[in-house]
Amino acid sequence: MAAKKSGLGKGLDSLIANKVNISSAVENEKKPELDKDVVFIKTTKIEPNREQPRKYFDEDALLELSESIKQYGILQPLLVQDKKDYYEIITGERRWRAAKMAGLKEIPAIIKNLNNQEMVEISLIENIQRENLNPIEEARAFKKLLEEFHLKQDEVAERVSKSRTAVTNSMRLLKLDERVQQMLMDDMISSGHARALLAMEDQEKQYNLAQQVFDEKLSVRETERLLKKLQNQKETPPEKKEDDKMRIFYEDMEQKLKSIIGTKVSIHTKDKKKGKIEIEYYSTDELERIFDLFQSIHHAKKI
Repeated sequence: MAAKKSGLGKGLDSLIANKVNISSAVENEKKPELDKDVVFIKTTKIEPNREQPRKYFDEDALLELSESIKQYGILQPLLVQDKKDYYEIITGERRWRAAKMAGLKEIPAIIKNLNNQEMVEISLIENIQRENLNPIEEARAFKKLLEEFHLKQDEVAERVSKSRTAVTNSMRLLKLDERVQQMLMDDMISSGHARALLAMEDQEKQYNLAQQVFDEKLSVRETERLLKKLQNQKETPPEKKEDDKMRIFYEDMEQKLKSIIGTKVSIHTKDKKKGKIEIEYYSTDELERIFDLFQSIHHAKKI
C-alpha cells in the first residue's frame, strides 16, 4: 500500500490519518472494527529495523507494558514496511517486544512504503517525542541524518522540531571518550556532567574525571569548578618542589585510606606535623558501615 506524502517534521500524527484503539490480546475473539489502513500481522513475521536509533530497552518497563497489553491489548498500531519475506518495523519496536512477551500471536499495524531516509527520520521523531532515546543514541541519529543523507543541521533541526543549537550541542557529545559516552548511556553521569567534561580534551584525563564524578557523586557545578581549577593550574615554580612532594604524599595517603574505608577521605594539614582527616558518607547505612569497620579494627587490636 503506497504511503501518502507528509511533512515529517510535523510529527507522527501526520502519518496516521485516524488514531484507532485496538485490542487483540484475547485469542480467538472477534477482531474489533478497524481503520481501513490497519491490518493484523503475525508477530513472527515482524522484525525490528537494524538502523533504528534506539538500541537499549528497559526490561522492567517492557514487562510492565506486556502486562498492560495482556489486559487492554495494543492501543496504537505499529508502523511497518513490507519487505516481501517479512515486515520491518518503522515505529513501535517496544510495543512489538512487549506483545511477544505477552504471548500475542498477531499485532495491529499500518503498512507504509518509505525510503531509508524517511524511515530513519520517522523512527527518530517517534523516539524523541516519546523521550525514548538516551543522549548518545539521539546524537548518533542526528549524525546519521547529516552524514548519510547529507542534510544540513538546520534541516535536521526542522525535522525533529528542535533548535539548531540543540542539535549541535547534542552531536558534541560524540566527541567524548567512548568510555565516557558509555557512562552517559548507563546513567552513571548526566548530560550536564558530559557537556562539562567536553572541556577536557585529553581523553584519558576526561575518562578519569568522569570516574571521579561518579565515585564522589559530584554535582554538575562541582564538576565545572574542578575542571576550571585543573585548567587554571600553572607550572609550579622550582621552590615549590618540596611542597609538591608533601602534596603527593597526602594525596597518596588519601587514596590508600579511601581504598580501606570505601568512601572519599580528605586530609587537611595545619602545618607539617598537624592536621585532620575528613571522612564523607552519603547515607546512614554507609555511616554504620564505616563505624562497623572501625569497630572491627579496634577489636582486632585487642586480640
